[in-house]
Amino acid sequence: MSVNGISTTYANYTASAYAQSNTTKATKTSDTTSTTSSTKTENSAVYESSSKKLSKEDNAALIQKLKADTDARVSQLRSLVEKMFTKQGQKVKDNDSMWSMLASGNFTVDAETAAAAKAEISEDGYWGVNQTSDRIFEMAKALSGGDDAKMDKMLSAFKKGFQEATKSWGRSLPDISQKTYDAVLEKFKNYKSDVEA
Repeated sequence: MSVNGISTTYANYTASAYAQSNTTKATKTSDTTSTTSSTKTENSAVYESSSKKLSKEDNAALIQKLKADTDARVSQLRSLVEKMFTKQGQKVKDNDSMWSMLASGNFTVDAETAAAAKAEISEDGYWGVNQTSDRIFEMAKALSGGDDAKMDKMLSAFKKGFQEATKSWGRSLPDISQKTYDAVLEKFKNYKSDVEA
């Protein structure tokens, strides 16, 4: 699986959670969490984990929502990166070339793009450790339909995907990726403990 497959399947597999249909978590001030891109502000979905077992139809709906949301956010991220590279006379051909260019570190980032990216990867940002690990785990739960044996397969698939992403990146992934990986493993561990209890 290429990074292109991962970013698309970060929609399919970089899974996450809308465990409570269309529910967004309110911030401490009861405002909807939002992120700022270089061109506009959008509400970002914040996924809440659910310990209840969803019906087959609910899982299918959850999977579709997760895919659509992630596809939209990947497109937004790609647009932000493409604009940054275009300003520097570089052209992004596909997702693989985008990730390679980012991994190279041979680019500069303007203050507005840097601020938008920092907000996205902040602790509670859409691409931050908390939300990303929630999406991955909740997608795994939805795809498994609550079947414990399938959850083991989802964990294996996640680990394999992480290894392939590392390979595509060309060296160790950034620290935020490792923290997200660890957070996902912890969610799987807690799930297994709850099931065995």
